[in-house]
Parts: sequence; C-alpha cells; structure tokens
Amino acid sequence: MKINLANIKKAQKLLNNSECVAIPTETVYGLAANAYSDQACKRIFKLKKRPKNNPLIVHYYNLQMLKKDCKFNKDFFKLYKKFCPGPITFILDLSKNSQISKIATNKKNTLAVRFPNHPVTRNLLKKLKFPLAAPSANLSSKVSAVQSTEVKEDFGGNIKLVLEGGRSSIGIESTIIDIRNQPKILRLGSLEVSNIQKLFKKKVIITKNSTKISAPGQSKLHYSPGIPLRTNAKKVRSNEAYVLIKKTKIIKSNHFFLTKNNNLKEAAKNLYSTLRLIKKSKFKSIAVQKIPDKGLGKTINDRLVRASKF
Repeated sequence: MKINLANIKKAQKLLNNSECVAIPTETVYGLAANAYSDQACKRIFKLKKRPKNNPLIVHYYNLQMLKKDCKFNKDFFKLYKKFCPGPITFILDLSKNSQISKIATNKKNTLAVRFPNHPVTRNLLKKLKFPLAAPSANLSSKVSAVQSTEVKEDFGGNIKLVLEGGRSSIGIESTIIDIRNQPKILRLGSLEVSNIQKLFKKKVIITKNSTKISAPGQSKLHYSPGIPLRTNAKKVRSNEAYVLIKKTKIIKSNHFFLTKNNNLKEAAKNLYSTLRLIKKSKFKSIAVQKIPDKGLGKTINDRLVRASKF
C-alpha cells in the first residue's frame, strides 16, 4: 500500500495538539489521540459518546515505547513474539512512572495494549513520541467502521482527519487477554482462542457475561446497527432482513450473505458492513441465520448477541 506521507504529517501535527484522528487498522478503524494527554482522551469520549467507565485500548509501535508504561512477564513475551503486530490486546499492569492518562484507564492500574498491523498506522506511530489511545471509530454501542467512508458517516466533520487505509483486512476487533496472572480471555476477537491455547499448550479461561467492566469491549450492548436483531432465526418476519452464512438456491431481495460457502473468516470480515447496509436499506429489523459456534463463529456470535440487546 502506498502511504500518503503528507497526510501522515497532518495527522502528526493534529495529534501533537491533542486533537483526534481516525486511523486504519487491520481489525477496524480507530479514533486516535495522544494517550498521555487528558485533554486528548476526553475528546475521544466526547466524540464517541462513550461511557467514562469504559477504558481505552492504547496502541504502541514497539516494546521500547511500551517499557515506559507497563510491566511485562514471560507469557506476554511469548504471545508478543508469536502474534505481534496483530489482532491481540493485552491487559498489563501499569508501571509507577507511566504517563498514560487516567482518563484512558478510568483510573485503573491496568492498561489495554495493542500493536496494530497496518502500514499507515505503524508509519504514524513510529513518528510519534507518545502511544495512541484508539477505541473503534464509531459512536458508542454502534457498529464498528471497517472503511474510511463509514467513519465519515458516523462523525461527519467532527473529526479533522480520517487517514485512508483501505478496507480493514480482518474486519472484526482484536482478542483481549488479561496476561497478568493466569491468562484469561476478556473479549473474543479475530485471533482465535485455539491459536493461543496451542501456544500455551493448555486451555485458556474465557470470561463471559461479566457484570463489571474491567477492559474495553465488555459492554452488554455493543455493535448495534440501531434496529432490533435476533439470532438463530429460521423464519423471517415482514420487512425484516435475513443474514445468511452461505448462498442459497433461492435468493430474495431481503437476503444478505456474509459469505458464499460458510467461510467464517470471510463472514467476520463482512459482518459490520452488512449490518450497516441493512440499516441503510430501511429494514425494520434483522434476522440472522444460525452461525456455527466454532472458531471465528464464536466471535461473530458474541457480536450478534451484544447487538441484539438493542
């Protein structure tokens, strides 16, 4: 991908002045600001209309920068070496001298950390003297954006710059793992749990239905297209869109296919854009065919269940 260096320079200037910039990542687009600045982090919460008790993921270029803010352990290094940069977010203990804004952490002593794998954002991070707090670039509780046009639909002119990075190659958020003691998955994501378990050669705890928000992505209502959604649907109601996991012989005008042949990776990539398209198409509700509850299907089902809380 050819990187627009002039826009990188514009982004750098805006971020240095505690402004927000939308950035592309391999998972979804992020709404980024200086993670060391209270003013910048407050802007993220205001723009997204995000609850203050929902902490932010902070993006780093490399370990050298992270050493200033967090404590590491052997499990972290093992995962970092295998999967970073990539779609995994770590919950780590903050160091005493960390400069991370308490607005970003909701005054917690932990930090959600990620190393994004997108050439545009990595180029930007390398040039900055601070990490970027960057939750998904969408209004709180709504569908994440996987294209720059979707970011602009949500925020209009309220964001001074949206860095173009093409469509997100993965299209669904990172997997979040608390690595401080016994490894524990706090949010299912685009890195399959089986890959983590294979690395550790043991099962990893998956936290479900937590009533306490200890990390980003744990809100019960999330990823909502703004209309009612129901899962495991076999029949479709009047003026309802039907989301399917594979092509059917009979195709109707209300049919929306996540994939042609039950490919869960492709289905995950297409999920958010499909939900956005349905909302634009003026359907009153969404019915989703049963998604296989395995691999990335578990992540897709997690997103759909949260979206159904509308």
